[in-house]
Amino acid sequence: MKLPVPFIQLPLSFDASALAMEIDALEESLWRSHPSGLPGNTALPLVAAGGDPARGDDLFGPMRATPALQRSRYMRQVLASLDAVLGRVRLMRLSAGAEVSPHVDTNHYWNERVRVHIPVVTHPSVRFFCGDAETHMAAGECWIFDTWRLHRVTNETGIARVHLVVDTVGSTAFGKLVNAGRSHDGAEGAWTPRVVAPSDAEPELIFESVNLMSPMSYWELREHVGFLLAEAEPHPLLPIVRHVANEFVLDWRTLWFRFGADAAGAADYQRTLREFLASMRRLGSELHLKNQTQFFSAVNGLLGQAIRGAETAPADEEATRAPLVRPAAAEIKTDYPFDRPVFIVSPPRSGSSLLFETLALSPSACTIGGESHGIIEGSTASGALGAAARGYTSNRLDANDASPEIIAALRERFRRRAFDRDGRRPEGRIRLLEKTPKNALRIPFLAKVFPDALFVYLYREPREVLASMMEAWESGGFRTYPQLPGWTGLPWSLVLVPGWRELIGKPLAEIVASQWRTTTDILLRDLENLPASRWCVARYGDLIADPNAEVERLCGAIGFDWDRRIDGGLPVASHTVSAPRPDKWRARAPEIETALGLLGEVAGRAARAARR
Repeated sequence: MKLPVPFIQLPLSFDASALAMEIDALEESLWRSHPSGLPGNTALPLVAAGGDPARGDDLFGPMRATPALQRSRYMRQVLASLDAVLGRVRLMRLSAGAEVSPHVDTNHYWNERVRVHIPVVTHPSVRFFCGDAETHMAAGECWIFDTWRLHRVTNETGIARVHLVVDTVGSTAFGKLVNAGRSHDGAEGAWTPRVVAPSDAEPELIFESVNLMSPMSYWELREHVGFLLAEAEPHPLLPIVRHVANEFVLDWRTLWFRFGADAAGAADYQRTLREFLASMRRLGSELHLKNQTQFFSAVNGLLGQAIRGAETAPADEEATRAPLVRPAAAEIKTDYPFDRPVFIVSPPRSGSSLLFETLALSPSACTIGGESHGIIEGSTASGALGAAARGYTSNRLDANDASPEIIAALRERFRRRAFDRDGRRPEGRIRLLEKTPKNALRIPFLAKVFPDALFVYLYREPREVLASMMEAWESGGFRTYPQLPGWTGLPWSLVLVPGWRELIGKPLAEIVASQWRTTTDILLRDLENLPASRWCVARYGDLIADPNAEVERLCGAIGFDWDRRIDGGLPVASHTVSAPRPDKWRARAPEIETALGLLGEVAGRAARAARR
C-alpha cells in the first residue's frame, strides 16, 4: 500500500524474548525457501491459504491458521492486538550477510494491504531501506512501510534476522493505530507504545476469506487505471498510453453493465484484458513510474488478474515485484542528459557548503537542493553502495563499483531532482552542481558515472579545517554512523575513511587529523589521474577575501555563467556550527598543533595543489 511516508512505527510493544522462545520450539523443517531461491531468505507460514503451510506463498484463497500458529499462543495474542483482518502471516528469516534485493510490490494484492513487521531477532546493523529513507526496526517494535516505494533490506551481521510479518487490509481499529503512529524520523517526545505482554488469553483471530473479485468491478478497475496514469513519468508515448487505457476502462464498463459477475461474460472479459495488456506491453514498456518501476510491469501486476484465467495473471508473490528502470534508458551514447556536471570535492568542513551555495546562484547551475547521500547510498539500482552493505569498510567508491545498472539509476535520480536557481526544471542538458563530503572518496566512481564530469578541489588552510571538524564531532549534528559496529567514544561523524578502525580509542584531534589526511591523500591521487582539463582549484581564503574575483575565476574555469555582484560579503553557509571569525582555530591551538603534526607530507601536497 502507498503511504504518505516511508515508515510508520505503530504504538505497540511486544515481548521479543517470548516470541523467540515460541519460534525456537518450532521445527527447522517448517522453514521454507524463498520461491525464487533467493539465498538466505526463508519463511515459516503461520497463516496461509486453507491453513496449509505448503500454500504459504499463495496470495489467494481463504486464509487460515497453520498448525505452527495454533501451537504458539503468544504469537496469536500479538496478532490479535492488531485488531485487523489477517491475510498471510509468516516468520521471515534473513541469514547473516544476506539481503532482500531492491523491489517494488505492484500486485493488486498490495493495493489494499499493508505489511506489518514485528522484529523478533535482530541487530542495529540490520537496515531497512524504503525510498530515500533508512531505519532499523528494533526487537519488539511494530512497523508498517510503503510497499509502493523501492525497498530493500540488508543484514550485514553475524546473526539471522527474524521478523513476524503480517499482511492485512486493516480495520477501523487498526487505522487508529496507524494514525497514532510516528514516522521513522519522528521525535521521541511523550510517545509511549502499549505493551502487549504474554498472558493466558486465547484470542479469537479474524481471517481474510475473499482476496480478489473476479471479474474486477468497473469502479475498482477505473480507480486503478487512474492511479497508474497519475504515477507515470512524462514520456512522449504517455498521451497514447492514456488514450488506450481510457478506452479499456470504457470497454470494461460496457462488459460490467452487460454481464456483471456472470460467468457468461468471462470470455469477453478475458479477451478485453488480453488485448489491453498486449497494447501496454508494446506501448508502455518504455514508460516508467515515479517509484522507478516499469509502467507495463505495474499495469500487469495491478490489473493482470482483473479476470481469472487471463494469460498474464501472476501466481505468487514473486510476480508482485516489479523490475527497476532499465539501465539502457540513460546510456550516454543515446540520451545522456548532462553537460559537464561539476562536483566540489574536499575534506569535510572545508567550506564546501559556502562555495556550493554561492555557485548555485549561477544561471547555468542546476542542483538537487542539497547533498546526495540518499541518492547515492539509498536509491541505486543494486542498493550496494551504502557503508552497511559494504561491511562498513569506508565511504570509498571506485570505478569498479559503477555497474551499468548503478550508472543508469544514478543518472536518472539526479536528472529527476535537478532544478535551477529559480526552482524550475531545466530544459536541455543539465549543468549539475553537486557537493557531498563523502564524494571526495569517490572521484573515480563519479568520473565513470558522469564521463564528462568536472571536479573543483576546495582548499582551506588545514588548521581551520581541523578545528571545524572537531567542533562538528562535538556538536552531535554531523553524526553519519551513530551505531558504527565496534566504534567507541563519540558517535562517528563526518566521512568514514579507510582504516577508521585503527582510530578506536584515539583522541579526537588524532581522529580528525586522520580523516583529513586520508581524504586529502585519496582525492589528490584521484585528481592527478584525471586529465588536467577535468579539474581546477578553489581557494577558501580567496573566496572570503574577494568573493567576486574568486567566483568569476571559478565560473570561467568550469564554464558557468555569472550575472551578479556579491556585495557585503558572503552569507553564513547552511551547515555552519558557530559564527565564523578570523583565527577561530586558536581557541584550540594546542590540540590543533598536535593534529597538524600528524598530517605529514599530505599537507604539503595539498598546499602545492592549491597553487595550481
